[in-house]
Amino acid sequence: MFKGKTLLITGVTGSFGNAVLERVIDFEFNEIRIFSRDEKKQDDMRHRLKNDKVKFYIGDVRDRQSVDTAMKGVHYVFHAAALKQVPSCEFFPMEAIKTNCLGTNNVLESAIVYGAERVVVLSTDKAAYPINAMGISKAMMEKIATAKGRSLILSNSKTIICCTRYGNVMASRGSVIPLWLDQINHKKAITITDPEMTRFMMTLEDAVDLVLFAWENGENGDLFVQKAPSCTLNVLAESIRDLLKAQIEIQVIGTRHGEKVYETLVTEEEMSKAIEMDNYYRIPCDARDLNYQQYFTIGENKIEDIGPYHSHNTNRLDKEEMKSLLLKLPLIKNAIKSL
Repeated sequence: MFKGKTLLITGVTGSFGNAVLERVIDFEFNEIRIFSRDEKKQDDMRHRLKNDKVKFYIGDVRDRQSVDTAMKGVHYVFHAAALKQVPSCEFFPMEAIKTNCLGTNNVLESAIVYGAERVVVLSTDKAAYPINAMGISKAMMEKIATAKGRSLILSNSKTIICCTRYGNVMASRGSVIPLWLDQINHKKAITITDPEMTRFMMTLEDAVDLVLFAWENGENGDLFVQKAPSCTLNVLAESIRDLLKAQIEIQVIGTRHGEKVYETLVTEEEMSKAIEMDNYYRIPCDARDLNYQQYFTIGENKIEDIGPYHSHNTNRLDKEEMKSLLLKLPLIKNAIKSL
């Protein structure tokens, strides 16, 4: 299914982009296109890979013309370009809208115009019951992708657009694990916003598995979520401190702008229609049209009282389980070797 095909990955110089590229580079793609605005990271990647199959495109998802240039002749798209930092989006919400909403719309419209076969859009647990600008922009991004997918169902287009939503990716760029390792290396206290705050724990490999699962199984407007364990920030910090044999205090500094005590991967409303597929949930889109008159008399079935799927009610890891998961991370392995 890959032979002779062209794959476009947006935002590939980030943590996920690098991970998915590493996974698919040996697939039989004719060409893999890298699309991002950071020429330095692209140049570093070019020298590291030395692979003629990988082609580099400088551009920005906010600029439709640059997206179109990269999209021509593409069969599959993994859309990972986004603004992801909660505090920066909180202070500059219009920038989050420009990249996460308008940029996504540019990518999807371009994919449809140029006949891409499958597009997988990457979202975050912060899009479920969003309380911060980053989550709200990602929730709107999902709505944009779902709306595009719904319209494609009605038009019988060959393009399929679906979404993935995943939780905290451990050791990804800008996440808390690299910060704490840096604090430990500089003999500083490990700073925690709230010890009882919980977060889903996923490796980059888990995130790639989710995207590939959605790519293989998705229909227009689908949203895919991978079941994942969670832990408290206190357990995570203590586990890292134990693995690195660091005699450093843990300092509670209070929550940041727009942070949640726990993260939701599937809302209660979504759980009422979610379909379990082994280790995943598939949430199909509402494919009804705007002819609401018929629902005035018929209505919908009552939403079942299932409850949401969030990091407080999923499988909670203890310290030993968390250590085992951390030891899968190259960043932690390297840190232990350097002791």
